[in-house]
Amino acid sequence: MSDKHNSDGGVTTTGHVWDDDLGDLTNQPPKWWMLGLTASAIWVVVYFTMYPAVPMAISGTYFKGVGLPGSGQWTAIKELAEDQKVLDDVRGKYENKLKDMTPAAILADTELSTYVERSGRVLFADKCAACHGQNGVGTVQKGSKFAMREQGLMAPILLDDDWLYGGTIDTIHETISGGRQGMMVAHKDTLSAAEIDMLANAVAKGEPTSTPLFAEKGCTGCHGADGKGMQAMGSANLTDKIWRFDGSLEGIKQTITHGVNSGDPDARVAIMPDFTTAGTLTPVQMKKLAVYVYKLGGGVAQ
Repeated sequence: MSDKHNSDGGVTTTGHVWDDDLGDLTNQPPKWWMLGLTASAIWVVVYFTMYPAVPMAISGTYFKGVGLPGSGQWTAIKELAEDQKVLDDVRGKYENKLKDMTPAAILADTELSTYVERSGRVLFADKCAACHGQNGVGTVQKGSKFAMREQGLMAPILLDDDWLYGGTIDTIHETISGGRQGMMVAHKDTLSAAEIDMLANAVAKGEPTSTPLFAEKGCTGCHGADGKGMQAMGSANLTDKIWRFDGSLEGIKQTITHGVNSGDPDARVAIMPDFTTAGTLTPVQMKKLAVYVYKLGGGVAQ
């Protein structure tokens, strides 16, 4: 460090000089830079005057700003309300129709069903994706001490055309509005380990009726004589190799042994909430979701 002067121009340094010729000079900033700084300071004053910004000494009050010329005082709430009104005006002609229409009637109206499909996508992401996965791809449960019980889907995949309770628009709407809770008894006390193993192997191959046990032990009562399930009961089709839970041999044994919603501590848990009673969805929202899910997963005709 030194107090030497720079030989070029005679400008005094701040006292910070390196290698005798590299110094920190005391030059004034360029005029354009000073003008920009001044303009910025003036703009801050103008901005704080125009818009709500400064809290006042009295609790809960603030300087409300003078607003833009001809527009009155500006607030974010007013701007949000104005934008919401524009959106509501566009949606209104559709939303007003939905209140008095059935899901089937909405589906039959091309313009309305297109609108509902688009708005239903957002609704599905907010209300349904936590269980059914984004866009209905399903959500896998893993990682607890009951890993065997919880392996598989938290909720059914909605992208395919496989429906436990039926895939008509009315049935889907019924499922959403009233919920579902299927049931399969635990067979650990009625079947031997060898019988469970034999049934599980047949089901894993997609050939449940290949063993006489399927009829002898009453499996046909829920899954049908052909093993293809009964939609009225929500019982699974055991011949298509589409699995609601874990489709491995051990996973199938687990389901047969402990059942579904059977009260057994290790039973599979599969409950679709009743959204009407819960009040978490409005009637119009349930119609929208029914149409969206129907179109998402290849619903079937009435």
